Parts: sequence; structure tokens; C-alpha cells
Amino acid sequence: MNSTDTFVVVGAGLAGAKAAEALRAQGFPGRIVLIGAEQHLPYERPPLSKSYLSGSSEREKVFVHPESWYAEQNIELCLDRAVTRIDRDSRSVQLAGGDQIGYDKLLLATGASPRSLPVPGADADGVYLLRTLDDSDALRTLLAGIRRLVVIGAGWIGLEVTAAARQAGVEVTVVESAELPLLRVLGAEVAQVFADLHAGHGVDFRFNASLTGIRTDGGRATGVTLGDGTVIEADAVLMAVGVSPNSRLAEEAGLEVDNGILLDSALRSSDLDIFAAGDVANALHPFYGTHVRVEHWANALNQPAAVAAAMLGQPASYDRLPYFYTDQYDLGMEYVGYVAPGGYDQVVFRGDVAGREFLAFWLSGGRVLAGMNVNVWDVVDDVRALIQSRAVVPADRLADPGVPLAELAAG
Repeated sequence: MNSTDTFVVVGAGLAGAKAAEALRAQGFPGRIVLIGAEQHLPYERPPLSKSYLSGSSEREKVFVHPESWYAEQNIELCLDRAVTRIDRDSRSVQLAGGDQIGYDKLLLATGASPRSLPVPGADADGVYLLRTLDDSDALRTLLAGIRRLVVIGAGWIGLEVTAAARQAGVEVTVVESAELPLLRVLGAEVAQVFADLHAGHGVDFRFNASLTGIRTDGGRATGVTLGDGTVIEADAVLMAVGVSPNSRLAEEAGLEVDNGILLDSALRSSDLDIFAAGDVANALHPFYGTHVRVEHWANALNQPAAVAAAMLGQPASYDRLPYFYTDQYDLGMEYVGYVAPGGYDQVVFRGDVAGREFLAFWLSGGRVLAGMNVNVWDVVDDVRALIQSRAVVPADRLADPGVPLAELAAG
């Protein structure tokens, strides 16, 4: 690589900003152009549904770097500009308005977009989504001025907003199609912990429910109607039914796409000069031997070092185990590992589940696939090592707090 090369990064979120940082840290001397569709400096998303939304952290803390950092690192920030097309023949990206920027290497860090539901009233005023900083600002204002909120979807975003709303004194009804919150991610055994947590804080869950429409008056949401005819009145509605990877640019450019951009373990696409990272990346994971796409902060934080090395022609492989965390009321949780829905045959608890100070482990054939610590800290490295050891672990010893996890990993 030399100083005449141009590396273009499409997507000015955490993954894009950290990739630009990693390229400079690993010695890339050329031109770096970081393009973002939003007007804001690159920022982190977890605070938008956690500390920033609840008002416990300041706005400045969400940004990855101060504005001056980009100039100091000679990184060209191109904000409030959307990329409309990738031309692989001319090795360039086209921006809205017609400008083109050529690239030697291209990184797609385009993230994901929140889904809505195709029901009447879904586009009414008072129906909210949460993905961007502007969305979080709107919700902060909303929660300070309403009495009743309906949340559609009991996933991570839905539950984190629910916790913030309850702490702001808002009555919350959560509508969920499954029989428990987070069921697909955690399974019934651990999902019940979160059901009990929120019920204990006054949340009204409507499980096994479907949404047939948003009720409106004068174009503004006034509640929802469920499949069984139940009407729930509300001052606003939050749609929190998951996200879809922003892979349209890649697909239209002829790259291999399947639930995100398909990548090898070096985060390289089917075009050897185009890479991807973050929520849009469906990468071959060396540990699991399959493609894994994870919609969490840790990938956007950690993948950039690997993808920068790959873009610079160095040996690279992203093999870090998936990790995410949540904060809801007085419950703090970290999760490491990966379990496909239905991909485990046993859950083992260690500690005080009722008191919400415990570890949980998902196993298959006696091997730990994933672990979660709830209000128990400084154990993630030990859990990660236990997973990576692939050791067959006796359930009684795994459940015993007196047995060090490191001892179990050693076999």
C-alpha cells in the first residue's frame, strides 16, 4: 500500500469510524474517505436505548471521536451523503447528487435498518422506531411527556426502552408474538428471568399476541388493536420488531448476499477488493465453521482491526466470540458465545437466579456454547475460555460456584 491509494468506507457508524482508526494505526498512509448518510459524527448505538435514553449519560459520550480527531488523522468525513451505487468496473462509489469517489479498497459498514409491520396506521404520527441518535432524542422527549406507551416486540431494544419508560414513570404494555420475551435468543429457561424482571416493575405483557393495526385519531396514534380484538389505548407506539441488514448496495453490485453480505473469515466479500464489517457482515466464523451475522456493538467495535489488516494485505481472521450486554433497571448482563435457536439441549445455572445474581450456560452434548453473567462481574474471559476449550463439562460441577471456571476449561 502507498500514499496514492484511496480506501473508501461506506457507513459512518462505530464500525466505519473504528475501521478508519485501525487503518491509520496499522500504518496506512493513503487517502481515507468515510461516508455517512447521517449528519452526525460517527456514534455508538448502545447508549441510544440505554444510558443516553434514560438521561444518565451526556450526548457527547455517544460519539466515537471528537470532530477534531478526523482532521488530525487526515480522514475525510463526508457526512449527510448517501451512497447510491457501487460501480465495480470503474472501482468507484456514486453519491446522491451524482458525485463519484474512486477506491482501491472499499469497506461496507452500512449497518441495519429497523423493521416495521405492514399494518394500518404504521406510518401515523406517534409511531416510533429506534435506530438513530435522532430517534433516541425523539424518544427522550416523548417519555418526558406521555402517560402510556405500547411497545411492539420484546427483544433487546423493546425491553431496554421499556425499562427507560418505566423509570420515567410511563405505563408500558409490551405486545409480543412469542410466549416470553427474548425467547428466540435465550430460550425459555432464561427468558423467564426477563419476563419476571419487567413484570416486577409493572410492565403489562401481552404474549402470544399479534398486531392488526395502529389506532389513530387525526393521523396520530392512539393505541393498537390486537388479533383477538383487544384494544390497548396509548399515547404513543414503539415498533421494536428487529432489523434488516443494509445489503442493497452490495446486492445491486453483484456481491454474494444472504442475510447480509457474505464474507470469508477475513471479512472479504466475493469481490476481493470489497470488505464489510458490523451489522451487515455475515462472516465465516473460524470457531463455529459457519457464517454468523451478529447485530451487536462488539462486532462493530472489534471487527475493524481485522478488516483493516485484510484491506492492507496482511493475514487476518476474525475469530472473536460474539458478545453483547444489556442494562435494564438494576439488572446488568453480559453474554458471550453463540447458540442458534433450538441449538442447545441443556441450560445450567450457577448462583442465585431468584436474586438475579447468577451465571447461565447453554450446552449441547455437555459442551458450553454460550454463557451469560447477570449482576456477576469479571467472568467473561473465563466463560469465553470455557467455550473455546470445547471441554465436556459435568453439569453438577458447572453449577457449583466453588468450582473455578478455569478448572473446567482445563478439562
